[in-house]
Amino acid sequence: MIWEIDSTHSHVSFAIRVMSISTTRGHFHALRGRLSIDEQNPANSWVDAQVEAASIDTRNKLRDAHLRSAAFFDVKQYSTITFKSTHVEHVGGQNYQVTGNLTLHGVTRPVTFDVTYRGQSSMMGMRTGLRASATINRNDFSIGRGAAVRLVASSMVTIEVDLEAVQQAVEMQEAAATAE
Repeated sequence: MIWEIDSTHSHVSFAIRVMSISTTRGHFHALRGRLSIDEQNPANSWVDAQVEAASIDTRNKLRDAHLRSAAFFDVKQYSTITFKSTHVEHVGGQNYQVTGNLTLHGVTRPVTFDVTYRGQSSMMGMRTGLRASATINRNDFSIGRGAAVRLVASSMVTIEVDLEAVQQAVEMQEAAATAE
């Protein structure tokens, strides 16, 4: 079954330790994509998601402008962050590991997300939900590599995703299946 990510009800956030004493948190406002969930055979499931890098928000306009600059995300050159799954594995109960290619700042690396599948609901059309988390090393993606940044910010960044998706109409699913 193919689902369209509902950006209004989904949230991509991150956390990074700063000066070894605090944590800076932020999120991205613009998220889109599709996923397919095969509950009977999870290996057939997949996700293809995009985040607009310029939509970063840490509740500090100056910091956000700096993060959008060439010193970090360089959103003029690398406007989109993408994740395309390559492997889905059921690890027990509602828990899965979803491995895929994360492209960030023009660099693509494999990343594995720990995912909790929250099932489906028909309350407002067919919907599904999941929660995912992963930790990446920002240096692997050439983000914020200056000497001052290395002194102040941790290289490890936690990413968390709360995702809600809406079932696509049958016609859209058939067209997507034909295109693949």
